[in-house]
Amino acid sequence: MFRKFLAILLTIFAVAAAGWLALRRPDIPYDTLEYTYTVPHSNFVTLGDEVKIHFADTGPRDAPVVVLLHGFAASLHTWSHWQAKLDDNYRVISLDLPGHGLSRVPENEAISIDYYVETVDALMDRLDVDRFSLAGSSMGGNVAWQYALQHPDKLDGLVLVDAAGWARSGEESDDAPLVFKLLRVPVARLLMKDLDLSSLIESGLRDSFADQTLVTEAMAERYAALSRAPGHRDALLSLAAGNETREKASRERLSAINVPTLILWGDKDNLIPVSHASRFEDAIPNAIVTIYKNVGHIPQEEQADQSAADMAAFLDRYADAPLTQPATAISDTASPGASTGGGLRPR
Repeated sequence: MFRKFLAILLTIFAVAAAGWLALRRPDIPYDTLEYTYTVPHSNFVTLGDEVKIHFADTGPRDAPVVVLLHGFAASLHTWSHWQAKLDDNYRVISLDLPGHGLSRVPENEAISIDYYVETVDALMDRLDVDRFSLAGSSMGGNVAWQYALQHPDKLDGLVLVDAAGWARSGEESDDAPLVFKLLRVPVARLLMKDLDLSSLIESGLRDSFADQTLVTEAMAERYAALSRAPGHRDALLSLAAGNETREKASRERLSAINVPTLILWGDKDNLIPVSHASRFEDAIPNAIVTIYKNVGHIPQEEQADQSAADMAAFLDRYADAPLTQPATAISDTASPGASTGGGLRPR
């Protein structure tokens, strides 16, 4: 009987191992990825720690500067619409954070939010940019508000788009996509490291949009391919592993932010609850909030025109002067440009 049971266990193990091996995928060389995923204004620079950074730099050289930071597992491609809309009047710099997109992974430095803050600062120094407005989406929003705390003298404005950073409260439902739930589990992270996660990535993207028709096959392929750049899977898993121990946002910490701040959020965000927009608003003095109806976690793509217009209006009106009072606006996707209340309105 024991031998029969053992044989069954060994058979199950062999089938599982064979399936795992069949799903393993090798790294994709950077040369191959660069051929496919560079953008018309792609640039590369190697910073002091020998990490090659991919960024796009458009707009007038003498215009006010805007820097855009993507979220976890994303890339500068998420900002393509904002870059095109803003660079008539602003110098717009979007970058791939190390371990994302076409940027390399540091060999002797742990990937972390603080490391990303240092990366942004080093890139701005290399580009001789002394002052700028900083916008970040999701994880990039976490980097952005941390940068505002560490380098307040360098910012003209701060924009948080469905930004990460707050601990989830016990009352909040967990509707995060399956891939993000798996990334919280150490054993799952280990097993996922070398696997083909294309189906999970596509599912996670669909869950990140209220309008799932916006998730194209090309978009899912780009996310999956860029995650297979050399070292990227280790970097992403390291970031996921460090999330629980990362220092969280608090009212006390964020109250020190003294630059004009715009908070943009989709009310159908399944990854970071829209209630976190109110937390940022309450914590950051004189923040302006815009909530988009029927929009998910990535409003810069799902509500591209309206969010870019709100960004431009904020930069035009507030980035160079202190805010006098907070305001809240609600934009409706069924009627782009409409808002209620006395807050931010596109020009």
